[in-house]
Amino acid sequence: MSMDEHQQITLGFSGEENLEKQIHAGKISQKNKPKSTRGRKSLKDIDAEQEMIEVPDDETLFQKQYYSIGEVAEMFKVNASLLRYWETEFDILDPKKNRKGDRFFKPADIKNLQLIYDLLRRRKFTIGGAKDYLKKNMRADEKYAMIQSLQRLRTFLLELKAHL
Repeated sequence: MSMDEHQQITLGFSGEENLEKQIHAGKISQKNKPKSTRGRKSLKDIDAEQEMIEVPDDETLFQKQYYSIGEVAEMFKVNASLLRYWETEFDILDPKKNRKGDRFFKPADIKNLQLIYDLLRRRKFTIGGAKDYLKKNMRADEKYAMIQSLQRLRTFLLELKAHL
């Protein structure tokens, strides 16, 4: 056999022709392939995640003086280690620690965590960007509170409209 001649070896697998026919007929497509869970979340997923946060309203929140790190992590659906990391990164978080080293968050700390969570998770700020935003905008917490109240008002009005 010379260099110019090439042999092609074909291996046949059972069902290969059938699979090829299904692909060409459009029965099997890329749409049936499971979606990857890696990368950034879609805006729809982010909005659904925002609604999953279970921070009580102010009246209920301020009934207790302190919340354990486990309770706060459960409210935000994050790990306690993430809250400890955010504590080291953001000066506005200052949970009290007992002799054993357990962290207890005041309701004001939880409100600040809401703001940080919103900046990092919903608005996709980096840690550095969120720090700069909080430094430059002294009234960031007031703006966030206003946005929250407007969102509650919008939800109420949409429910009212649905019942008409």
